[in-house]
Amino acid sequence: MTSHWSIDGISLVLGGNVFGWTSDENSSFAVLDRFYEAGGRMVDTAQGYSVWAPGHVGGESETVIGNWLKSRGVRAEMRIATKTGMFGKPGDLEPAKVAEELNKSLERLQTDYVDLYYAHRDETATSQEEVATGFDALVKQGLVRELGASNFNAERLREITDLTHSNGMTGFTVLQNEYNLVMREEYPQELQRLCLDRGIAMLPWFGLAAGFLTGKYRTREDLERHNRGSSIERFFDKGLTVLPTLDAVVAETGASHGAVALAWLLKQPGIAAPIASAREPGQLDVQFEALKLELTQDQLDRLTAATG
Repeated sequence: MTSHWSIDGISLVLGGNVFGWTSDENSSFAVLDRFYEAGGRMVDTAQGYSVWAPGHVGGESETVIGNWLKSRGVRAEMRIATKTGMFGKPGDLEPAKVAEELNKSLERLQTDYVDLYYAHRDETATSQEEVATGFDALVKQGLVRELGASNFNAERLREITDLTHSNGMTGFTVLQNEYNLVMREEYPQELQRLCLDRGIAMLPWFGLAAGFLTGKYRTREDLERHNRGSSIERFFDKGLTVLPTLDAVVAETGASHGAVALAWLLKQPGIAAPIASAREPGQLDVQFEALKLELTQDQLDRLTAATG
C-alpha cells in the first residue's frame, strides 16, 4: 500500500514544544520566521504544551503559533499539527472531549482548521469505536484535514485502522512516536511493518533526543552546565554508547552531530519527516543541513548497530 501522507514536500517538521516556555514569544517568532524563510512549512504542537512548566496551564505553544500565523499572514502556506489528550487520562479521547479541546486549540491557533490532528496518547477507557467515530466527525465537519496517532503501540494502532477501514471512516494515517538514534523501543520492527503495510507515515518526536545527539553532552557536568539534566538524563548512559560511532561519521562527513543523527533518521523505514525543536534561530541550521546530507550505506549501518 502506498502512503496516505498527503502533505507533499514536507520532509522536516518544526517542534513547537518550546514556544511560550523556554522560548518566549519574541524568540519563538524569530525561530518561526527563520524556519519559514528557509522553506519550512510544517509546525507541530499540542494543547498540552507547556502544562509542565510552573504557572502554565497548557496551550501556551498554540497561542504563540497562532499569534505568529496572524501577524505574518501565512496560514494558508503552513501546515499545522496539534494534539489532544496529552496524559492519556480516562475519557480524554471521548468524542465530546476531543471536539471540545479542538475548538479551544482552533481559537488559540486563530484558524478554522488544523492540517493534522492527533490522539496524543492512547487510553483504553474510551472504546476504539468511539475514538474513531469522534475523530472521523471532525474531518467530516472540515475542522481537520488528516488524523494521527501518537504514542500508540502496534496492536492498538492496527485495531483502530482495521476498524476505520471496515466502517468507511477516516483513518489514522500518521504516527508520532519517540524514535531516534538512542531510543528506538517505541518504533519496533512490528510497528514499522504495520506503518509500511498500511501507508502510515511516521513523524518521530525527539529526533535529536532532546539535544543529546548534538554531541555537546558527554559528562554529567555538561548536563548541569546547560541546565538540561532533567530532560536528557534518560538518554545519557545509552547515548554514550552511540557517540563514538556518531563522532566517527561526523569526522568522515564534516557534518554536525545533529545533522548526521537526523540524516540517519530520515533513511529509516516509514519515516516521513523528523520533528525537532529550536529555541533560537541558529539551532535550525542542523535541521536544514540534515536534508542535504547523504550518508553512505556503510555509515547508516554502523549508526544503526551503534546501540546493539
